[in-house]
Amino acid sequence: MDLNYSAEELAFRDEVRAFLDAHLPADLQHKVRKHLRLSKDDNVRWHRILADKGWVAPGWPVEFGGPGWTPVQRHIFEDECGRAGTPRIMPFGVDMVAPVIMAFGNQAQKDYYLPRILSCEDWWCQGYSEPGAGSDLASLKTTAVREGDSYIVNGQKTWTTLAQHADMIFCLVRTDSGVRKQEGISFLLIDMHSPGVTVRPIIMLDEDHEVNEVFFDKVRVPVENLVGQENRGWTYAKYLLGHERTGIAAVGRSKRELAFLKSLAARERKNGLPLIEDPLFAGKLASLEIELMALEMTVLRVLARADKAPGPEASVLKVRGTEIQQALTELMVEAVGPMALPFDPAYLEGERDHSAFDDDDAAALAGHYFNYRKTSIYGGSNEIQRNIITQMILGL
Repeated sequence: MDLNYSAEELAFRDEVRAFLDAHLPADLQHKVRKHLRLSKDDNVRWHRILADKGWVAPGWPVEFGGPGWTPVQRHIFEDECGRAGTPRIMPFGVDMVAPVIMAFGNQAQKDYYLPRILSCEDWWCQGYSEPGAGSDLASLKTTAVREGDSYIVNGQKTWTTLAQHADMIFCLVRTDSGVRKQEGISFLLIDMHSPGVTVRPIIMLDEDHEVNEVFFDKVRVPVENLVGQENRGWTYAKYLLGHERTGIAAVGRSKRELAFLKSLAARERKNGLPLIEDPLFAGKLASLEIELMALEMTVLRVLARADKAPGPEASVLKVRGTEIQQALTELMVEAVGPMALPFDPAYLEGERDHSAFDDDDAAALAGHYFNYRKTSIYGGSNEIQRNIITQMILGL
């Protein structure tokens, strides 16, 4: 693989950089760089800025409204977004359900849902995990029983990210309980405003309302909202998870966080010297940077196979990407020491211009650290990913 950008690719990087410098709102950049909380309006605003430019769905084919970028251009774009400090485009529509609709949906579903995902007219959430069916997802118990031209859905999903904002949920449901558990699952698109849908918040350790329980009580879903064939949902779910796990690697964001960590280490002092000059800390920092460089090269290799659906290599990216993200937050807390302990929710919500503490950068780090404990669990726990790697790559 040639890791030197061509003249055309360098020109593209300059174009992306100039656009972000001109169009990324300063208040959103401030929130991202300071690890403050983003509202739904913040996320929608940035989504629509990119949509107006035609850049909100880097991986989509031109025929569906994507920019038609090469794998290297997509990498450059993600890298520059990380550098600039843009909000993350919510993946549930653009990167997760959309590829499934493109690959397995009918023409009516493509014509209706894909433009609404591009415009952010619909905010999507993911209905996979259930109590007792997380890593063992095929054990899900939410049922969908055919009744004329509808399915009647009953059950519960949990850890549903930002469901309180969602207009639609893509959901795995059991449509046949008399077969092997993976063979009786279907993939349904459910309107979150339907009668019988209830969203109950799960408040996290950092007092943020990020995840939810979603209950379905005799929810009527039109049969035309079934994606692909009935009882083939497990195939579509695995296809979706491959795209999700590839995106979880988040190299661009980790590179920004590494730069932030270096700035912390340059300011904090130990024995009268900047922490970054302490041999033990500098060694940890260098080791982490090398790991991130290796991950970036692996991502580029996967992107170079863009003509193929992500395979077990997506599990590799998920494991290493999340381990690096967690290590970054651990070193941030280590760098600021006791200054990471105070907790100021008003500052995190952007309601206070300056932290009540001595160091604005440190004020968000404890919550940031705790929030990132989840990354090794969602998208399929890292333990499960290692099992997938063992079976599919090593053949064990």
